[in-house]
Amino acid sequence: MSRREDVTALLSEISNGENGAPERLLPLVYEELRRLAAGYMSNERPDHTLQATALVHDAYVRLVDWENVSWQNRAHFFAVAARVMRNILVDHAVKRKAEKRDFGQRVELTENISFREREIDLIELDQALESLAKIEPRQHGIVELRFFGGLSIDETAHVLSISPATVKREWAIAKTWLYRRLSK
Repeated sequence: MSRREDVTALLSEISNGENGAPERLLPLVYEELRRLAAGYMSNERPDHTLQATALVHDAYVRLVDWENVSWQNRAHFFAVAARVMRNILVDHAVKRKAEKRDFGQRVELTENISFREREIDLIELDQALESLAKIEPRQHGIVELRFFGGLSIDETAHVLSISPATVKREWAIAKTWLYRRLSK
């Protein structure tokens, strides 16, 4: 069985409530979750109090502690992991902003969304994504999977059950919409 098949099988076991499955899953997904968290943290300010390792552990505990979750496959798991990590970082930013009354956490969006000329407030980005979810849920899902989940065009298409061409087109539209929304 390949590593991908092992992950999918263990996710099925977790969905079925089998004891020990979460512990067997962690070694198989840890490096990819760590890479995902490192990507998130590379967009954060250098003095951020949350470390990538802590982000991975917090996200993993939340992921395998869910009751009645039916994991579809490995891609679905990592898409949800991306959302969980984003939520952890936004919660952290909101808490920090409330404590310090500062301007919030700033992130520099990478070439995936091409906002290199300026930093984006993480809370502002989260609010923009929530607005996008209300008007274009599929585009929101594509942004979440591609930017936050790090999934490829093909993986995103598979998770959303749409064609890669549709993912490319909707991804381009969503990036433009976000750029305009965040440039105001």
